[in-house]
Amino acid sequence: MAHSSFKLVRTQKIDSLNVVVEEYDHIQTGAKHYHLASENDENVFLVALRTMPMDSTGVAHILEHTALCGSKNYPVRDPFFMMIRRSLNTFMNAFTSSDWTAYPFASKNKKDFNNLLSVYLDAVFYASLNEQDFLQEGHRLEFEDPANPESNLMHKGVVYNEMKGAMSSVPSQLWQTLTKYLYPTNTYHFNSGGDPEAILDLSYDELKDFYSKHYHPSNSIIMTYGDIPASEHHDKFSEYLDQFEKSNNKIQVRDEKRYFSPIRVEESYAFNQPDKQTHHVMGWLLGQSINLEEQLEAHFLSSLLLENSSSPLRHALETSDLGLAPSPLCGLEDTNKEMCFVCGIEGSEAVNRDDVEELILNTLKQVCIDGVSEEQVESVLHQLELSQREVGGDGYPFGLQIILSAISACTHHSDPVALLDLDPELDRLREKAGQKGFVKGLIEKYLINNNHRVTLTFKPDLNLEKNKLNAEQDALKAIRDNLTDSDVKRIVTQGVELKERQLQKDDESILPKVGLEDVSDSLHVPTGEYFEILNAQNVECFEQGTNGVSYFQVVKRLPNLSADELLLLPMITSYLTEVGLNNSDYMEVQHRQSLDVGGISAFSTIREDITDSKNVIAYWTLSGKALSRKHKAFISLIEDTLLTANFINSARIKDLLAQSLSRKEQSISGQGHSLAMSIASSGISAVSNLSDRVSGLPALLRLREMVRDSEDSTKLNELCEKLQCLYKKINAAKSEYLAVSDKSNLSDLKHILNTEWKKDVGASEGTLVLAAHSSKVKQAWVVPGQSNFCSKVYPTVGPNHADAPALSILAGVLKNGFLHTAIREQGGAYGGGASQDSANGAFKFYSYRDPRVAGTFKDFDRSIDWFKSTDHESDAIE
Repeated sequence: MAHSSFKLVRTQKIDSLNVVVEEYDHIQTGAKHYHLASENDENVFLVALRTMPMDSTGVAHILEHTALCGSKNYPVRDPFFMMIRRSLNTFMNAFTSSDWTAYPFASKNKKDFNNLLSVYLDAVFYASLNEQDFLQEGHRLEFEDPANPESNLMHKGVVYNEMKGAMSSVPSQLWQTLTKYLYPTNTYHFNSGGDPEAILDLSYDELKDFYSKHYHPSNSIIMTYGDIPASEHHDKFSEYLDQFEKSNNKIQVRDEKRYFSPIRVEESYAFNQPDKQTHHVMGWLLGQSINLEEQLEAHFLSSLLLENSSSPLRHALETSDLGLAPSPLCGLEDTNKEMCFVCGIEGSEAVNRDDVEELILNTLKQVCIDGVSEEQVESVLHQLELSQREVGGDGYPFGLQIILSAISACTHHSDPVALLDLDPELDRLREKAGQKGFVKGLIEKYLINNNHRVTLTFKPDLNLEKNKLNAEQDALKAIRDNLTDSDVKRIVTQGVELKERQLQKDDESILPKVGLEDVSDSLHVPTGEYFEILNAQNVECFEQGTNGVSYFQVVKRLPNLSADELLLLPMITSYLTEVGLNNSDYMEVQHRQSLDVGGISAFSTIREDITDSKNVIAYWTLSGKALSRKHKAFISLIEDTLLTANFINSARIKDLLAQSLSRKEQSISGQGHSLAMSIASSGISAVSNLSDRVSGLPALLRLREMVRDSEDSTKLNELCEKLQCLYKKINAAKSEYLAVSDKSNLSDLKHILNTEWKKDVGASEGTLVLAAHSSKVKQAWVVPGQSNFCSKVYPTVGPNHADAPALSILAGVLKNGFLHTAIREQGGAYGGGASQDSANGAFKFYSYRDPRVAGTFKDFDRSIDWFKSTDHESDAIE
């Protein structure tokens, strides 16, 4: 039944997603509500605001943080983080994109959902925006010891330090620099997250003005998913929205001014290795993302050219001597109002710019001349269909994934339903793709004849980081030298008052919460059945709703491996699906993968036995997924990959090594806290030590050495032989099998397995044995970046020990009760906390994008003293 405050505009069923989309208008303000009705009990909510800043002060990003620091009905200092521990949420976060800001959450508990809904709506539409929260989350001048004016003067702020860390990532700098030129006049020209230098220019009044203009229901988009009826949502929404009048201020992105001819630009980034570290990228501005026909054409073209190693443009970039690997930016960006296509190369030299540009343009022209096969076209269409159907994971609830795929259309005042219901447009694209000259026409239209093109050369500068640091210190010194006594007093007073506010005890009882009585005393655990296929091999089968996608895994218990073999294991898992099979080269295999499956990968798992920490449980898994109509080809590919991989192609292994090194180096700034914890844990046990050696920073050093050694053909061939031998050794182990599909397709998958799967060669029952390892670790690693990652680890107990649950609870109490305030709010780090890793018997402290080092380690120790000397209320434990 329709709610009096809302008007139903339309309903539309989308079969491929198994949802019914209901579109509503809030009558008084014009706020849009899209409800995706589903039988799924994991309900999702998202409210988004169109936020399109025209500078790089990070105003939208800082506002996203500050809005969550207290509101009209919940005037506590940190309701967002307080609700994390008072909730049964399956997801809670907030995002700042280039042109929107969103506040999403998900929960399977209806009471919890409504609790979070009230907090989120109040935060967005009735934010307190206390100036002290702006100083904490945005930026402030403060003495290192806030009460001591003789200590160093510093810039502090959570977002300020977050963006110093984020912009230490080379791909982030590369993308921001490219878009600065691709979008010369509109919002995408600027860094929506905030450039650290520009963040310092943002004032508190400017933040409030931005909030008043953008955080209004008339500028909002509300989206929900799940089995709670829209009418129930409207009861809650109206409590907030009905208090507003309609605003006629239409916020939108203007179309970009187009170049009349391509441009070439050159800029620098901070890096300590000058040789072969230059990036050359080319970017084209395309059509509008809200035009579904153009968007699918752009996706089709990007996939055709770049999807895998058999794609013509990626193949040219991977095999070129002009650089080490394709650029991390390669592909289509379709979330901005006007899309862009990017390709290029990294690990190059500045003098190669013209040659790289010529390589890319000549490859495009050659594709126009040669055309592409029907199979290549079909493989791209197949991947587009699969991306529409799969109920994915990646840490996001399925409903939120659907919502995020539609939010861009809403942002630009277009129809999100069209972007969700891809099947009709995919059918039209398939029809057009069968016409002669279609691909040639796309390449000429979007790329060759498109003059809005930027070629960016991004060079390393050995002195840039030092120059930036010196400039920051000189600026602080100039400020310090010009401070009057009253200025010093004001900064001290502000710092002391902020610290007092951060330490104050808020009345949490004003926030809603769930209790133990709201938690189900039963847990649904999927049950499977064993199905016997030929040769007396058993497959464990699970029937689950998968939207027409089937999953299959082969799992092998790892045999005992030598120290050298263990270090090579990550290469086997990473390269298995990147090399040739049987008599097919790797390009043919990549094409086969694209045509027949939605994904295929290998991974290993090594952990201590939870029943006996002296033993190791180690598995190697080959995993894949495919549409149900592809079952036969899918199983055939899994089997060939399992049995016939060829690691002897030295040229291919050399290319893969270079690509691995590039990815590893780029991952540091985003995974710094994990790497720090890995190092600190490496002395705890043999498993932790191995994990650090194969996936931590030592692995990066080893990769660099292997890339250098790959220039020696003898050493490279020896490596290939070792990889092939290790692959065969793993294959000799006995296999177990897992299959998952929906009710209508599981029987067909069983039939294919029973008729097509050959007897697995694996039969041995070997067990991996690791030598005992225990040592103290005290290390510091210097990595490129403007922020730090700290970790301290204590050996504790495994999951079966009686103390394991208590330690897990202790981690939460330390994080919520002490570390969040000390490390994030007072110390200025983007994040910090503690966790009990029972799988490895380790209690871990960590910080993320942290301006401090020594102070953070002191806070780790202080948190333990705080816990021991404080009487903790039962609420903190519950």
